[in-house]
Amino acid sequence: MGLYVVDVESDGPAPGLYSMVCFGAVKLSDALDQTFYGQTAPITDASKPDALAISGFSREEHEGFEDPKIVMERFFAWVMETNGNGRPVFASDNPAFDWQFINYYFHKYVGENPFGYSARRIGDIYCGMQMNAYAPWKHLRKTTHDHHPVNDAKGNAEALLEMKRLGLKL
Repeated sequence: MGLYVVDVESDGPAPGLYSMVCFGAVKLSDALDQTFYGQTAPITDASKPDALAISGFSREEHEGFEDPKIVMERFFAWVMETNGNGRPVFASDNPAFDWQFINYYFHKYVGENPFGYSARRIGDIYCGMQMNAYAPWKHLRKTTHDHHPVNDAKGNAEALLEMKRLGLKL
């Protein structure tokens, strides 16, 4: 069973109404050397300029990205190749956002989501470790959070590795 930390950038708040722009994934390991990056062309005409601006891409650049079906098929294959035994586990800073896009795109373009129907929120794991529902955890990141999804996923994976060093069983 592999644990994958995922980050998504989009041009709006909800999949199907808006589009995923790009995403990054890091398979959790001490080396954090297995990563995936995908850029997906828009699937709707709607776009919120302020949301798209976070990704650093223009609408014109976004329109030139790859067909989402090709990207999601490649991502699915990468997860299956790197996973090992058992169901892969999805983790992110905010799965209420990240997971909904990945789940929607997997079901729309691949027919299934290898992560199943659930995800783990990194902040909640740390809050449980601290016995404090509001414990801040982002100080555990080493990689700067810059809205490049691989960098953001890597920083979040680093936080999980620090939690492991503090006693979390992974």
